[in-house]
Amino acid sequence: IALKYPESVADADDLNAALIDTRLSYCVLYAEESETRFPESGWLTGSVGSLADLIRLVSVPQKAVNDAADALERGIGRIAAILDELVILRPYTIINIADLLGMVNVPQTRRMAAAILANALVFHERVSGMLDNDIKPATLVCGRNSRNPKIETLEAWDEILKINYWPIFAVAKDILNLLPFEPASRVLRTLELTIGEVNATGIDNSHDLTGRVFQRLIADRKYLATFYTLPASAALLARLAVDKMQDVDWSDPDAIGKLRVGDFACGTGALLSAVYEQIAARHERAGGDPSALHANMMEEVLYGCDVMPSAIHITGSTLSGARPTVGFDNSRLYTLPYGKQEDGSVAIGSLELLQSSSVMTLFNTSDPALRTGSAGEETVTNVIVDIPDEGFDVVIMNPPFTRPGSDWEGSERAEDYIKHFRGLSTELVTQKDMAKSLKRYTKDTCYHGYAGIASAFAALAHKKIKPGGTLALVLPLSVANGQSWQAFREMLAREYNDVTVLSIAANGRDMSFSSDTGMAECLVIARRLRSGEASQNRARFTSLRRRPQGFAHASSQAGRLIDGSPVRRLDDGPYGGTPLVVGEAVTGETITAPLGAVGENWGAVRLSDYSLAQVAHCLSRNRLWLPGRIPSGELKVAPLSDIGKRGWHDINIAGSTGPFAKLPPSPTSTYPALWNHSAKRETRMVCLPDSQLLVKPGMEDRASKAWATASRIHLNRDFTFGSQPLAIAFTEMESIGGRVWPNVNFSDRRYDYAFSVWGNSTLGLLSYWWHSSRQQSSKANMTIRSLDSFPVLDFRALTDEQLATAECIFNEFRDKELKPAYLADADPNRALLDRRVVCDLLGFDEDVYEGVRRLSQKWCAEPSVHGGKKRPRDAQFVV
Repeated sequence: IALKYPESVADADDLNAALIDTRLSYCVLYAEESETRFPESGWLTGSVGSLADLIRLVSVPQKAVNDAADALERGIGRIAAILDELVILRPYTIINIADLLGMVNVPQTRRMAAAILANALVFHERVSGMLDNDIKPATLVCGRNSRNPKIETLEAWDEILKINYWPIFAVAKDILNLLPFEPASRVLRTLELTIGEVNATGIDNSHDLTGRVFQRLIADRKYLATFYTLPASAALLARLAVDKMQDVDWSDPDAIGKLRVGDFACGTGALLSAVYEQIAARHERAGGDPSALHANMMEEVLYGCDVMPSAIHITGSTLSGARPTVGFDNSRLYTLPYGKQEDGSVAIGSLELLQSSSVMTLFNTSDPALRTGSAGEETVTNVIVDIPDEGFDVVIMNPPFTRPGSDWEGSERAEDYIKHFRGLSTELVTQKDMAKSLKRYTKDTCYHGYAGIASAFAALAHKKIKPGGTLALVLPLSVANGQSWQAFREMLAREYNDVTVLSIAANGRDMSFSSDTGMAECLVIARRLRSGEASQNRARFTSLRRRPQGFAHASSQAGRLIDGSPVRRLDDGPYGGTPLVVGEAVTGETITAPLGAVGENWGAVRLSDYSLAQVAHCLSRNRLWLPGRIPSGELKVAPLSDIGKRGWHDINIAGSTGPFAKLPPSPTSTYPALWNHSAKRETRMVCLPDSQLLVKPGMEDRASKAWATASRIHLNRDFTFGSQPLAIAFTEMESIGGRVWPNVNFSDRRYDYAFSVWGNSTLGLLSYWWHSSRQQSSKANMTIRSLDSFPVLDFRALTDEQLATAECIFNEFRDKELKPAYLADADPNRALLDRRVVCDLLGFDEDVYEGVRRLSQKWCAEPSVHGGKKRPRDAQFVV
């Protein structure tokens, strides 16, 4: 680290006092990693405490961590191969190991067993070298010179368990006990080589090492939807969460010992570990000794729950590894029952806590006093534990994201859909019973079936947070705009203050804070209201240019967000947000905005230019105000449901219970339909139906009701800006709207023309984008229900002359080719459409038209619009 400080510090009589009052400048220099300097240009600035934090964060080289993780994963793969052989040679051994882990005998189970053994032995090697004891190093008890690696390793682990470390060694010891001597020797000697490979990387300790390996091994991620929180993201979320903790005397270890921090979907423990690090750092800066906190942190402060025993094992390793030389008596880490139980009941993991503060744990690897059995203690004893409602100062989670498939969206049956519970090989009848329990437990909460299991965990977090406590969640970006997340947004507006929402204005893997999600995410941090405290109904929204690239990056971002600098507001007008500057680079923008009225979305997410948000916000308030210009005047808009009526959801038209069957198109079809997307077909406002519908026998009455919703206007529900030109499609004759083109019906047919030209102009595209979910790279989605609140030009406010003008504009453009929306700024026909709409239909002058075209240029530069797609060389801005 390079450090600059003023001469006044060097010349000060009292150096400590001078340092406390001085802003230092510093940067990180890397020797072996891809970056050579952070920040790339300029300097970080901060107090001596900030510098101390940075030193702590960058002390472990990330490249070495990656190399060690790769080495550990290779070793786990070799051990798993040995266990695979036992499936044939010693089948009951593997079945017993699966039973021990609460899993079935599948490859994932054997990988988990291998990971637990590998992790325990790596930790064994560390503990033997750091404690004042006679524990032999792992390389001695299981190496080539060991006569009986299994016996010697078990003896060493018994000695370690006398100190404690139960979360790490209890399950590992039982797995090793189940292995026959010869395979056990092969496993342990293979692990000895793995330890050598890990040690060769130079890593002494990294809390996320085994966690990231564990994440790669989870086969059930599709259904459990457990995505590993990246270490830098965890550090960012934890620092923002701990910063909202009020009235904590960080110098007082007794006060810290009374805190309660919970993660009820703890996975690998990355988030609990990150909060622990933040608390320890604050205590150290206040003059305390972090090591003195460790026993109390493990025994009383940190609560972690998961449905996977292997996850609790890794979490225990992560937290214990923070101070490996300090023992403790018990921990608050629990594996909770999931699926069918021995008494015939079903359990839904941590979500059981929604209906009771007491819950039965599946494995007791936490409290030695409650164990009897193997080697004097038993790991498979059920224990009832109390996790009190409103008892936590911080609840931090990256909950599972599983939700019903898109085919169920819009159906009431989404509440009962069971995809949430397909993980861990649960049977179909059990899944149904689990879904019923979830629906019963989540009554009158922010849970919604289509939002998925994440909204149930959000409801659980709210139930456990005490007044004044902090909520900190990693959530899918659909939380900002999804209709099914409305109850959660309303809960935050009603019951929380100091709300912070972070998203990432990037594409691909860089738009998420977790590993391998493939979709945009956001961080939501908020403080629950105390008794008598009024809601501010505002939040601070921040869009980062990319996700945190390392601990130094995360720390600098967090520091800028909590430094108390003034922040521009969404309702200030189109001046953009307050830039986040790290060194000399702008790394994002931040803005404060109302949380909104009932039913209103959070549009201010995943933007690189907040002036677009300010224009869209003004527009939703009936005001046209463009960047660099004075307000242009009133422009009336209204929710679509006030002006027209949307059609049915496609599953109610041609789904399994719908009255129609869908077939290829016919020019003479009785019931034509515009159903799917076709980039080649949808280049003009007027589109041809692509399907025909046939009435199912016995469903004639329902078919008539469905056909009554047919219209000429169809709204694009799944708009891929990188390939599709149209937000609104027009069919010459009435047709049914299908999966991506639901109908819109107006009482006045003249509105069809006005909606077509408005919706496909720049102002219409901006309104669509503002209202829609931007969870995928360049694809904007609206649920069928969210169409009702879509803000559109209020066609009722147009005069007869304006409506006639709209029809003329439509006839002029009906056969003109439009480029994909991400090229709207370079499309001559779109520019002409903007001129006709802005000047001829709405009556604004040339200056406003030019402002709209500049707005188009800004909009097309947004990552959520272009999706990273390269522009053609001839795509030049058209005024």
